[in-house]
Amino acid sequence: MKRVTYAGSEFVTGNDIAAALLGCGQALAEAGEAEAVTVPTREPDGSVGEVTVLIGPASQMVARDADSDDELVDESAVARLKSIQRRLRPVAVIDLPASHDDWNDEI
Repeated sequence: MKRVTYAGSEFVTGNDIAAALLGCGQALAEAGEAEAVTVPTREPDGSVGEVTVLIGPASQMVARDADSDDELVDESAVARLKSIQRRLRPVAVIDLPASHDDWNDEI
């Protein structure tokens, strides 16, 4: 579990969720954009809640280990955050030959 500090508030969320949130924030900052995202949280009573944060170019977030062994897993939340990253960081796919033997090493 991770304790995320953002805009003077703290919330606890899962390790993968926190990593995806930080990655999403970095991608938004690089693109000069902002977006409100909702992530699941582990509440003090052990229940699952959620928090919506506005992240963008000026966001400053810190994630550190939380004193909890009750890991919060939400694959759909991680997928949503990663989809924002993919949208902002498109990847070109290059079709390479099946074998290096097909390459012409002569210049």
